[in-house]
Amino acid sequence: MSELAELSARLRAFAAARNWEPFHTPKNLAMALAGEAGEVVAELQWLSDAEITEGLAEGPLKQRLADEAADVFLYLMQLANASGIDLLAAAHAKMDRNEQRFPA
Repeated sequence: MSELAELSARLRAFAAARNWEPFHTPKNLAMALAGEAGEVVAELQWLSDAEITEGLAEGPLKQRLADEAADVFLYLMQLANASGIDLLAAAHAKMDRNEQRFPA
């Protein structure tokens, strides 16, 4: 089992143990994903590029950003699962289309 498949199974078990599955509809997960993406923006919103570089090097900002990025990733995985989307296959297919649309 790949690491992504293991994480997906862990997410499903986490939700099942808390009886959250009824709430994990594509619409609800998409809204949660958007909210978490907003939290990523909020961490960086009023900082200059120099402040971001410094904050990422020193640690506290990096940890907060990692937590929010992980939330986005986890909700995206759950949305893909709830929608029957193979996220890795979809990402590779999208990259194939992007390479055609935007040649080097």
